[in-house]
Amino acid sequence: MKNFLQRKLFIIVVLMFFSTLSVFAQRTVSGKVIDAVTQESLPGASVAVKGTSDGVATDLDGGFSIKVNGDAVTLVVNYVGYVQQEVTVTGSSAGTIRMQATANSINEVVVTANSYAIERETPVAMSTITSDVIIEKASQQEFPELLKSTPGVYATRGTGGGYGDARINMRGFQSANIAVLINGIPVNDMESGRVFWSNWAGLTDVTRSMQTQRGLGASKVAVPSVGGTINILTKSTDAQKGGFVSQSIGNNNFTKTAFSLSSGLTEKGWAFSLAGSRTEGDGWFEGLAFEAYSYFFNISKIINAKHTLSLTGFGAPQYHGSRFERQNIQYYRDAPQGIRFNPNWGILNGENKTISGNFYHKPQFSLNHYWTIDETSSLSTALYASFGTGGNEFPNNANLFLGTRTGDEYSPVDIDKLVDQNVASPDGNAVAYLQSNRNDHRWYGMLSTYQKSLTENLDLLAGVDLRYYKGIHYNSVKNLLGAEYVLNSGNVNNPNFRAQNGDKIGFYNDGIVGWGGGFLQAEYKTGPLAAFVSLAASNTSYKRIDYFRYLESDPLRESERVNFFGYQAKGGANYNLNENHNVFANIGYFEKAPFFNAVFINNQNIPNVNAENEKILSYELGYGYRSSKLSGNVNLYRTTWKDRSFTRSIPGQDGTPVYANLLGVDALHQGIEVDFRYEPIRRVALTGMVSVGDWTWLNNLDQVEVFDQNQTRVGTVGPITMAGLKVGDAPQTTAALGLDINLTDDFKIGADYNYYANFHSDFNPTALQENRANDPWKVPNYSLLDLTGVFKFKFAGLNASLIGNVNNVFDTEYISDALSNYTRATSDQPYVSNASNTWVYFGTGRSWTTTLRINF
Repeated sequence: MKNFLQRKLFIIVVLMFFSTLSVFAQRTVSGKVIDAVTQESLPGASVAVKGTSDGVATDLDGGFSIKVNGDAVTLVVNYVGYVQQEVTVTGSSAGTIRMQATANSINEVVVTANSYAIERETPVAMSTITSDVIIEKASQQEFPELLKSTPGVYATRGTGGGYGDARINMRGFQSANIAVLINGIPVNDMESGRVFWSNWAGLTDVTRSMQTQRGLGASKVAVPSVGGTINILTKSTDAQKGGFVSQSIGNNNFTKTAFSLSSGLTEKGWAFSLAGSRTEGDGWFEGLAFEAYSYFFNISKIINAKHTLSLTGFGAPQYHGSRFERQNIQYYRDAPQGIRFNPNWGILNGENKTISGNFYHKPQFSLNHYWTIDETSSLSTALYASFGTGGNEFPNNANLFLGTRTGDEYSPVDIDKLVDQNVASPDGNAVAYLQSNRNDHRWYGMLSTYQKSLTENLDLLAGVDLRYYKGIHYNSVKNLLGAEYVLNSGNVNNPNFRAQNGDKIGFYNDGIVGWGGGFLQAEYKTGPLAAFVSLAASNTSYKRIDYFRYLESDPLRESERVNFFGYQAKGGANYNLNENHNVFANIGYFEKAPFFNAVFINNQNIPNVNAENEKILSYELGYGYRSSKLSGNVNLYRTTWKDRSFTRSIPGQDGTPVYANLLGVDALHQGIEVDFRYEPIRRVALTGMVSVGDWTWLNNLDQVEVFDQNQTRVGTVGPITMAGLKVGDAPQTTAALGLDINLTDDFKIGADYNYYANFHSDFNPTALQENRANDPWKVPNYSLLDLTGVFKFKFAGLNASLIGNVNNVFDTEYISDALSNYTRATSDQPYVSNASNTWVYFGTGRSWTTTLRINF
């Protein structure tokens, strides 16, 4: 009996010992599942241990933790619409698992159209922002400001300071030379290349992912971008059924109400998404009240395994106050309102009324068809149309308006007094009135891309890009302010016309742009090597019709069509040295058509015979490191740009802006960019970047022509001594540091610090004369801190979030935009540029926003 008990006790001890070994052998593996292209987290993905029944689902952020046994295990990851992936893990971290979309998923339609770059494969410098980041950090920021911590990017809403007045520079290049694509469709103005962000103010609510590709970029449309490319993917369909409602409030009476609804993919292959918002507020600066709406819809249908259709439409009608003139620093210092002072608004009938407004509505619609021809080939085609209507609002005589105030020079404009002057006008002709420069357009296009896998390693892509654009430009009477009419003599076909509200005055002309482009690209991938070679060509045609300056019988009323043939050749390769390190290089040369105003100078219908293509040579080297905790990139770039043309706005004699047309400018942009992301533990992420640029003008100009608001030539200036000057308009040195901490599964805090230095002011061409003593004044360095807090909770059984944002926490006063001028003490001394004679816009001070978002 005793021996039996001893044997039993021995067996129990042995079993307990091996059980203990098993417990000690068991470990927890954590990781995150994301879309390989958009970098967006994939909540609800299935993560299982191969060969067992153990499995978990990813949380709302795409994260997971699972207990495993053994030294090495294989995780099997599945998600609807994505290719199953197996990952072998030996430690406690599975890192970031990147899922590729299946060929017949609706997601693939969007990805194919947008030419998204893929980490450790596409040889370009890139940064991607997901919808999670946009939701948490958008607050009252303008859409481009979400990119402000990206290397090489400067984004601010200081220019004008009004709703939607943001601007963005990339590697020193303005938005006119940054290709912006929304769902693969280019949105840069066809005549000037500019992007007006007020037209896209609703994108923050419907963007799925936003990627910047600096330099040459990976875009497959035949659009050469000098500074880089911004690819924006909207939520064409959501993988999960549901939606959200949100309500935001903030400083200066800011309110925003938004909603989104998605059906998910039904059993019959249908999916739809719908979103909308209303935003209003008084603006951070005086007199910048705004009211804006946005709408978005998408209807998609998987017809069968080979064909998918997707229809998308969105728009953002808005009206907002802005500013049309800079002031010197002391002017703001003397104002009782401080830097909030805005001289461009007044009182009309007892209510606030801007004299510098902007109103626009630019709906865009696209129909995408994705065809899987066979296992090795596919065709993606998009038909799109855009219809823009709107313009600005400004006084006929700025000095008259700005000199008529309710009190001292810092009080509102007394618009009622101007109305009284109009009423007292003996013949009813307006003494003072508000006018509008309209920039309506009609835009139609088609993009089509064919992809063929020639071998297991080699893909061939070919595509066409066709566009027709008609810009309708005219000056019109916006508000007669009590007068009976405005006497207009600008139309030679109807001189001495008594114009009413809405009638065209000053100028009226059309700019017609035709575009036909094509590209051919070969992509090779084998093991650690990925490479591409791309050739593209395009023909840009310009035509101008002037209805006011030429008699109806004049054959010059309609210009001849002028054609410019452009082309680009670029290539690059990425090599993954091992699972952690990769290097890449790219090089490209392209010639692009000059902008419209460089072809039809003097706003006449006689083409400029000296207009020629702009020429760009760019190359870049890059290094990347990826591990489960740390990732980082180092990029070196150099871009030479010759025969550049652009327009510069400068103050006129009566205070109203005039425009200098600069042609044949050369510039060199080069620099280094470093960025990283470090996650020491799963709940903590540290991000950062440093970008140092060296951007310089290379040549002088003999003569520059200047035009007023009515497109009338008012004179010339020159010579312009700009060779060797630093390119202004953006800081050449930027740095950022970000920290995100998940204190619990439901509570997250974050901080973002941005630093700006080596910020040279832009120049007034009339000031760059030979007898100047120094270069344009440099803006003082400054830094900004933003804070974010996110608390997730249950509300009536639904997932809800309370989001708090404070931007510019320390209410830092900084200059976001500067235009250098020159003065001299005596006639025998040279002209000097300094802080006292530089015209500036101050940036936005402290702002706060609180948002309640309920998901269903």
